[in-house]
Amino acid sequence: MKFIQHKEKIEIIGKDDFNPVHILECGQVFSYSKEGDKYKVFPLDKYAEIVTTEKGYDILTKDVDFFVHYFDLNTDYSYIKNRLSKFSILRKPLEFGYGIRILKQDLFEMLISFLISANNNIKRIQVILNRMREKLSGGAFPSYETLKAQPLEFFTSIGAGYRDKYLFNVLRQVNPQDLENWQKLDTVTLRKNLLSLYGVGPKVADCILLFGYGRGDVFPVDTWIRKMYNTYYPKLENRNQIRDNLVSEFGGLAGYAQQYLFYYQRSGQK
Repeated sequence: MKFIQHKEKIEIIGKDDFNPVHILECGQVFSYSKEGDKYKVFPLDKYAEIVTTEKGYDILTKDVDFFVHYFDLNTDYSYIKNRLSKFSILRKPLEFGYGIRILKQDLFEMLISFLISANNNIKRIQVILNRMREKLSGGAFPSYETLKAQPLEFFTSIGAGYRDKYLFNVLRQVNPQDLENWQKLDTVTLRKNLLSLYGVGPKVADCILLFGYGRGDVFPVDTWIRKMYNTYYPKLENRNQIRDNLVSEFGGLAGYAQQYLFYYQRSGQK
């Protein structure tokens, strides 16, 4: 995939390895909205709009370098898909979700967002996060200091439900610098650290590992992946074992494989 950086635009040439529907609606991110055919993306305090063109897509933004990194535009997804295509179970998911790219998201925003995602649906997650943004920072994602200063009642008031305690407590356990320092840890140790945080279970930990830390040797397992596994593999209910089996099968590309399989399965494809 070719892209050209302009002063306030990234021009995506071609549509084979970039599709905003696939990227933004595959469950990895909540900081976006859709208006007609246009997507608005607003991680942290940044903003971009994605529009379709005859050649491909334009990403309109004043933060060009940020979004080149955010959309991982320098990674060759044709190469990744070619390597994954040797697995027969992935051939249809690769065709269906051909434009997926795993985003490079901020670790702190990831942690807060995925704590809210526990047993929740995407629209409700977005409503809660948008309330948090509007009440605390006028639209940008709030800083750690701002969020930590909030009482438990604030998180209750924005509709977090029982997750209010997750948010309140985890802000007293870890800060953005801690999360950044964990980058140097191996995946097993990093997962243990994440699981030690209040409200973080195995699936949320693996999502943070994949979407925040960019670890390819993980495979988040939820209801959709469990259903997929028990359709195509010997039946198994232990989600940690399902994860380990799939990581063993797909190796360092397991995280990519997970996204194609998850998006395909959740979209109701057979």
